[in-house]
Amino acid sequence: MNSALFVVVFLTGLALVAAALLVAGLIAPRSYNPQKGEAYECGIPTHGTSWMQFKVGYYLFAILFLMFDVETVFLFPWAVIVRDLGVAGLINILFFMIILIFGLAYAWRKGALEWK
Repeated sequence: MNSALFVVVFLTGLALVAAALLVAGLIAPRSYNPQKGEAYECGIPTHGTSWMQFKVGYYLFAILFLMFDVETVFLFPWAVIVRDLGVAGLINILFFMIILIFGLAYAWRKGALEWK
C-alpha cells in the first residue's frame, strides 16, 4: 500500500512539473534582442574577455566570512537555551569557540585578513 501511494504521489509530482513547464513554454514571450545576450556589470559595457584571474584572497576572505557567519547561526540557538544546558553546554560552546579562535588566529597569521 505504501509503495503504491509513493508511486502515485511521485507520478503526480512529475505530471505537475511537466504541465508547468509546458504552460510556461507556451505563454513565454519569444522576442530576442541581441543586447540581452551581452554581459552586463554595473551599467558599464565590458571590455575584453570575461575570463580573467582573480586573487585567491577574495575567495579566502569570503570563506572566512561564511565561517563566522555560520558560527553566529550556531551561537544564537545556544544562547536561547543556555540555562537549560548547564555546565556541559558551557563546556561544549567553549570548545567550539576555542576552535574558531584558533582558526581566526591561523588566518590572521597567514595574512588572510589583510586586504591588499
